Amino acid sequence: MVFAKQLDFQSVLDGLGQGVLVFDTDNRLVADNLAARNILGNDLTLIRAQGWAAAVTLFNTRLDDPNQGVDIMRQRAEESARPVRFHIFRSGEYVSCWVSLVHGDDDDQYIMLTIDVNDWTAISELLGHFRDEVQVAANATKGHTDLIIQSLRHLKAGETLEQLSRRVIGFTHLIGTHMHRLERLMLLLARLEAVRTGRLKDSVNREARKIYLADFIEDFVEGLDEITLIDPETETQDYRSRLSISIPDDLIIHASPHRLTSVLHDVLRNAIMYSMKATPIMIAAHASPHNQHVQIDVIDEGYGVRAKEFDRVFEFFQRARQPQIIGEFGYGLSLYLCKHEVEAMNGKIWFESEEGVGTTFSFKLPVWTVNSSSSSQAEP
Repeated sequence: MVFAKQLDFQSVLDGLGQGVLVFDTDNRLVADNLAARNILGNDLTLIRAQGWAAAVTLFNTRLDDPNQGVDIMRQRAEESARPVRFHIFRSGEYVSCWVSLVHGDDDDQYIMLTIDVNDWTAISELLGHFRDEVQVAANATKGHTDLIIQSLRHLKAGETLEQLSRRVIGFTHLIGTHMHRLERLMLLLARLEAVRTGRLKDSVNREARKIYLADFIEDFVEGLDEITLIDPETETQDYRSRLSISIPDDLIIHASPHRLTSVLHDVLRNAIMYSMKATPIMIAAHASPHNQHVQIDVIDEGYGVRAKEFDRVFEFFQRARQPQIIGEFGYGLSLYLCKHEVEAMNGKIWFESEEGVGTTFSFKLPVWTVNSSSSSQAEP
């Protein structure tokens, strides 16, 4: 290609946001880039002079586990022919790196190290949300606890035991609401950690198994009675009576039961919270035309999503601004996590919605085959 011939290799490297170091078969540093020079500073001079040995010494500084050293990571990359992730300690913080085996035009093999540049913007935003929520829960719990103590110590004149009991129960309900929200946030953060640290895919691969979908959904629906699915502040309702299920008995998928349950909880929670309590909700599924995937639909007749806000649905800490949605408590994080978890299971998630008519969230997952446990399915 003419375009490819016009590209200068060093200019491409210098245009990358990650630091790049490339070593040849003699362990000499043969290429680096601007980001690497900014990250490593004078240490890069030593690596240029001493090659791979200097990089090992530098990258293994403050390493607690010798099995996580860069030389061990290199060996794993050479054996698997896939990039391997590890961390180094640099300038007072841990930095993510990758080591990979690459091939040149002359069939020579090279080792490439890439060094991420930490972006604390997302972490700061996340910690800000967490700090605010913990502060609200702590202040509210302390305030309600103080009110309970005052109510017990200083009974109102003429107040009956039944009236006092109702008042105390009201305070404890508020405490329970804040504790539920804090617990939910902690669970969301645990899922987010798996996404942001790159461990989600490995976790899914370990957990994935053969799932008979009809049986799974039946158990899932029965298990709804054992959890607090919607926020305690939401009006109590019998949402089980609103659910209808349409799952053929012959659908078998390859997925992580744990991640699939989380996705279904989140999508179903949204369907319940963002629709009138009398409207039906259906969970349906069918096989794709070529029987390679199974599509699962969660269909509601709720408020719907405004077309101009479609792009916000799967974004990090984003929620639609419609009054009916803002009026319900939420973090704007669950659908972001659902997208990553479905994709980690080699699936795809999307939605169709019309304001005032309803929303259908759909996701498809690979059909189970005899080779599912030993090989990855192609993404849809």
